[in-house]
Amino acid sequence: MNVVTPWAKEAFGEVAGALADAIPACLTRAHERARNGHQGVHTQTLEAYGHGLHAVQYEELAAGLEHLPGATAVRLQARTVMIVADHVIYPIRYAKADVPVTAARLRRATGLRADLIRRHGPQPRQGVLDLEFEEIEEQDAHRDLEQLPPNVSLVLIAYACSMGNGVMRLEWGSAELRREDRYLIWHHHEPLPVSRVSPPDVA
Repeated sequence: MNVVTPWAKEAFGEVAGALADAIPACLTRAHERARNGHQGVHTQTLEAYGHGLHAVQYEELAAGLEHLPGATAVRLQARTVMIVADHVIYPIRYAKADVPVTAARLRRATGLRADLIRRHGPQPRQGVLDLEFEEIEEQDAHRDLEQLPPNVSLVLIAYACSMGNGVMRLEWGSAELRREDRYLIWHHHEPLPVSRVSPPDVA
């Protein structure tokens, strides 16, 4: 049982402890499924692992969190994402090496992930200079975000993971997206312990 921090307790209430236990287990299973898929197709590249992990991270989180009290599922870009205690739980694999979560950066400044962070993440710490541009961007937000209640907040599940080493680092928290370089600016983040249940593979 993970220690329930004040931030987690405030965000998730009575389900905070169960959520903190479930998320690492879900992502560990996602890694194992992706690794097994890669080994099954015998490719010389890691495409099967990477694409598999992207898909199964949502599936494992949905399966692992759906039984929590009050949890609901929503479909975003053909993936099932869970809402727990008015927070959208969204995974991001930010690195393939054991580097700090502060290094997390999106590949694109547009699309579902970027729009999700802008609309449901924390308010930017620095004021937006071009308000007119922000209004245009909000109107053009990804249409799947209409599936989300307007009052939900976003909690990012950011993790570093590779086929050879599994989940090396896992944190959760809230972040804004810096427009100019696509880095996540964390307003709060804290680690979730990860259990290594499988020996590392050579990759």
